[in-house]
Amino acid sequence: MVSDEIKVDVLSLNKVNTDTELKKKDSIIKEDKKEIELKNITEQKIPEIKEEVSVNEQKEEKNIEKNAVNNSKYIKNQTLFVYRDEMQKEKTDTLRKGTRVDIIDEKEITVNDKKKSLLKIQYKKDLKNKSGWISKVDLANSLNEVLPKEWKNLDFTSNYPTNNFSNNPRVDVKGVYLNIYTIGSSKKMERLINLANTTEINAFVIDVKDDNGVLSFEMEAPKKFGIPVSKNYPIKNIEEFMKKMKENNIYTIARIVSFKDPTYAKANPDKVIISRDTGKPYTNSDGIIWVSAHDRNLWDYNLSVAEEAAKAGFNEIQFDYVRFPASNGGKLDAKLNYRNTKNESKPETIQKYLKYAKERLNVLGVYTSADVYGQVGTFSDDMGLGQHWEAVTQVVDYISPMMYPSHYGNGAYGIAVPDAQPYKTIYHSLKDSINRNENVNSPAVIRPWIQAFTAKWVKGYIPYNEKEIREQIKAMNDLGVTEYLLWSPSNNYKITGK
Repeated sequence: MVSDEIKVDVLSLNKVNTDTELKKKDSIIKEDKKEIELKNITEQKIPEIKEEVSVNEQKEEKNIEKNAVNNSKYIKNQTLFVYRDEMQKEKTDTLRKGTRVDIIDEKEITVNDKKKSLLKIQYKKDLKNKSGWISKVDLANSLNEVLPKEWKNLDFTSNYPTNNFSNNPRVDVKGVYLNIYTIGSSKKMERLINLANTTEINAFVIDVKDDNGVLSFEMEAPKKFGIPVSKNYPIKNIEEFMKKMKENNIYTIARIVSFKDPTYAKANPDKVIISRDTGKPYTNSDGIIWVSAHDRNLWDYNLSVAEEAAKAGFNEIQFDYVRFPASNGGKLDAKLNYRNTKNESKPETIQKYLKYAKERLNVLGVYTSADVYGQVGTFSDDMGLGQHWEAVTQVVDYISPMMYPSHYGNGAYGIAVPDAQPYKTIYHSLKDSINRNENVNSPAVIRPWIQAFTAKWVKGYIPYNEKEIREQIKAMNDLGVTEYLLWSPSNNYKITGK
């Protein structure tokens, strides 16, 4: 999950092309790479309003819910000022497009002989219940109304119940990632099991279908779908492997790479994303072929793999690369053939895939989760990837934004070098995601991926040891988030003690 393309510059516009910087990365980091999209985020430059709340107003906040009319609306302006009273003279806050609010009062005033409808709203932001006044014309009736017209089919009404399976109770996960090479090494596995027994680590994210489409243990799915099979699986006996996990009280998460799959592509060349100019398969700088996320046959193949993992005893299925390839914020879309025969938008396709996965896996009593870019919670669009926060968070049990400080450009959130400030970077980025979760009725639990590797290619980088890992965890804890996943491509985790 390390970038190999263009890193996001969250609050600055510095373009950082990492193609040349890849040569500077050590071989460990090269084991697994993820593209990070360059985004123009001038929309994030929201003025800060110093808020002073009187004692009487604090009392009023506690009683707001009693007066609410259960009438949720959504901010339709890119940014909108909130005022202390209906006279709209004193600004108290700024809201972003798509923020959900509830109406608790309405007044009509006359200004320059013109009538104006004003609303008192309540909302939750930065973990605080807030209220204020805005104009009625600034609200939309649904989230769909504030999104691009081509996203009209996104579903924000299907509220899935919160899963808590009796035979698979939820766990407050503190996990680490294990690649396909680690799980095939008894020595490395013993080291990581010991880590779980001597620290707070209680979960393993295990490659079941990796970035190359390679499976970690023998399954029926490849035979059923005509996919080339391996003759040398890293897990020789899945029953014995899972038994050992259970004996050590390790919560197991099956990582399934969804649409970056050269193995499937070899058997299904007509499903590969291609260049319209050359007719050749499109790849990012890592050279790995992408299959179209629109391909329903690949959906079924991935879900067949997921079901076999669930039946083998995994507690949770995690979908990674659940997106379209990085395309410079969608600017390359006109040059690529995504095989979009159903004329679906990118976020619609990703949401439908995850809904389909949840419905098939729920009956097996396993949880579903999705990995998304760390900046998806900050940007109001889908970053050209098909990952729109609200569309994803309500159709999975867990959502894991990849919040590696090394992946934020210098100046992000006003931080000179985000990689050198792990606490601040995680705190600001995670706060955005928490705010976005307030916009839907049944959001997923936020369980971030955080950095457990040293990003030597970043100018001004710092070594990441236990201190830096703990700073990231503290930032999450300070925001009420207790679950996390550590990412190290080498699977070396510098963490000690319970």
